[in-house]
Amino acid sequence: MRAAVVALLVLLAAAGCGGDGDSGASGEVACEDVEAPAAREPETLEPPAGTLDPTRTWSLVFDTSCGGFTVELDLTLAPETSASLVQLAREGYYDDTIFHRIVPDFVIQGGDPTQSGGGSPGYATLDKPPLSVRYTKGVVAMAKTDLAPAGTAGSQFFVVTAEDAGLDPAYAVVGRVTDGLDVVDRIGMLGDPETQRPTRTVLIRGVTVDESS
Repeated sequence: MRAAVVALLVLLAAAGCGGDGDSGASGEVACEDVEAPAAREPETLEPPAGTLDPTRTWSLVFDTSCGGFTVELDLTLAPETSASLVQLAREGYYDDTIFHRIVPDFVIQGGDPTQSGGGSPGYATLDKPPLSVRYTKGVVAMAKTDLAPAGTAGSQFFVVTAEDAGLDPAYAVVGRVTDGLDVVDRIGMLGDPETQRPTRTVLIRGVTVDESS
């Protein structure tokens, strides 16, 4: 089942490096050639003490070796998980991590500093999605194990690159890409559909939090 793609699996990501980088139609370098960062040891962190101010707009700005993209968080669908993501980003949890799973025309998945596919911050949040939710292009949701209740989330997230991923409403929806969807598409082409592993390293240099009224 395709839904199994976004489950957490103990899977070592094999990420290769190319020559001088991918070039777009105009000749510009689309993705930088980078070395894979060293995998980090598992951590046990404290969950956030509360939720975010719902009167403000919260976004996560990703800086990657393929360009930047912005995710606007949905505090209505995922208040607990949104607060967790903001805390993790501010603490540098996502700095120097990779997209360890890339499935063309489906999803790109990251958020695991251990690079094993099974890493987590040592706690979980729960934001059960409504039955009506659809995982369409640009939607950002949280990966979970098959046995975990619907809406369970740690640190691993995925961005949908398919027009409609056709997933069951089991994954907490935390937001949507509001800028840089072309970057997400670019990353989404750098995976092996059979192994679901990246064909080259895509580095997340850091994630910053944008808070506006």
